[in-house]
Amino acid sequence: MNIVLINLLPHRDAKRKKRREAFYAGVFASILTGGLVLALGYTVLSEMITQQQSRNDFLKAENTKLDGQIKDIASLKAEIEALRARQSAVEGLQADRNLPVHLFDDLTRDTPAGVQLSQIRQDGTAVLIQGVALSQERVADFLRNLSRPDGWLEKPELIEIRSQIAPASAGNTARVVAQFQLRATLKRPAPPGAASGAAAASSAHS
Repeated sequence: MNIVLINLLPHRDAKRKKRREAFYAGVFASILTGGLVLALGYTVLSEMITQQQSRNDFLKAENTKLDGQIKDIASLKAEIEALRARQSAVEGLQADRNLPVHLFDDLTRDTPAGVQLSQIRQDGTAVLIQGVALSQERVADFLRNLSRPDGWLEKPELIEIRSQIAPASAGNTARVVAQFQLRATLKRPAPPGAASGAAAASSAHS
């Protein structure tokens, strides 16, 4: 006995169902593939961000360390400048300590006969000298002597000169004398370093 099977479903509905199933399968595969791609991309980006953050943290730490070193260098430079300033001040004080000695040596040598000094006042390098001379010519000689290039005084300038009568004393009659006031400038000695540098430069040129 032969059995004949007959498909009762319409032919078009079967094809439509197969296409729908294939479409849903494709959509699901696309969604799954897209999810995997997104997950992979997110993982890669996260790793890149983490590495870049590590680099940034390293650079930030190195910059902080470098800033500290720069501050240390600036502090050392300031300390060196302060030490140099103190050294210059000490050298200046040591040099200025001998200025009064040079001043009196020059005045002793440059004051001509017939000139008597009554007051000497020093303020830094400025020197004010008052005295009495037998004549105005003696005052001119005194100024000329103070202008010696090898002396410690320079730029002597007469401030005031006037004639007055000196009272008579034992063995001397009253006479007319010249009372004067002048100022000059004390030369500062060159620092030891500058002097040695100048000597080295002159020997090199020669």
